[in-house]
Amino acid sequence: MTAATLLAGGTALALAVAGCGAAAGSAEDGSVQVVVGFYPLQFLAERVGGDGVQVNSLAQPGAEPHDLELAPQQIQQVAEADLVLYLGDFQPAVDDAVEQNAPDTSFDVLGADDVDPHVWLDPVRYAELAGAVADQLASTDPDNAQQYRANSGDLVVELTGLDEEFRTGLGACERREIVTTHSAFGHLAARYDLEQVGIAGLSPEDEPSPQTLDEVSRFAAENGVTTIFFEEAVSPEYAETVADQVGADTAVLSPVEAVDEGEDYLSVMRTNLATLQDALGCT
Repeated sequence: MTAATLLAGGTALALAVAGCGAAAGSAEDGSVQVVVGFYPLQFLAERVGGDGVQVNSLAQPGAEPHDLELAPQQIQQVAEADLVLYLGDFQPAVDDAVEQNAPDTSFDVLGADDVDPHVWLDPVRYAELAGAVADQLASTDPDNAQQYRANSGDLVVELTGLDEEFRTGLGACERREIVTTHSAFGHLAARYDLEQVGIAGLSPEDEPSPQTLDEVSRFAAENGVTTIFFEEAVSPEYAETVADQVGADTAVLSPVEAVDEGEDYLSVMRTNLATLQDALGCT
């Protein structure tokens, strides 16, 4: 049972009432209080909001965000926020907290549009989300709407540049097949004409069957795959199993669901690009 469920009674009701009373600019310094589900939304909120917002992420740095459980004080943050940005069906505990405590101050950045939620790994789609976040902040805090949209425009320019780096960097490669533990890179693969084959599913906790491991190993061998990718927050066991069977190396390809201190979305994506270029024999 999640913390959100435990608070579904009187406590949750009290928090919901408190949340309804929150107004934009309710912090002592006048900033808009924004709560986000995990890092990609944090990056958007901070870059689009700029100095006008104070952003709190429910997922902690370095933690796997899918299986997040919320403490009571985090649910209170959701209830009291001026705006909650989340990805529906990606973090069930956040969905519960939003439904119970912030139905009128929350924004699902994707709605129900995507089976694969990892759209931020496509810089073009991520730029579209930047515009949507700017619209939400402008609605929440109309006095600073122009600044939010200007910040969004600046970020879109950077993301457009990142897209061009990927297009150029992955334009001429010996191979275009990527084998990943976590099937998080479908949007990236579609954007840059790559073929993703996942060992596990969209959730990194999915466990592949022996048959799936054999099928992926056969695919890797038949296509001359030299690198099997895994993500930093999850055990490399399955990637190592396939790599051992086909004589390949392993390497980290980050889904950018969390970043280390000193890194940000742009720097991690550029590291991903360099990793892909090396693995795919790009020139």
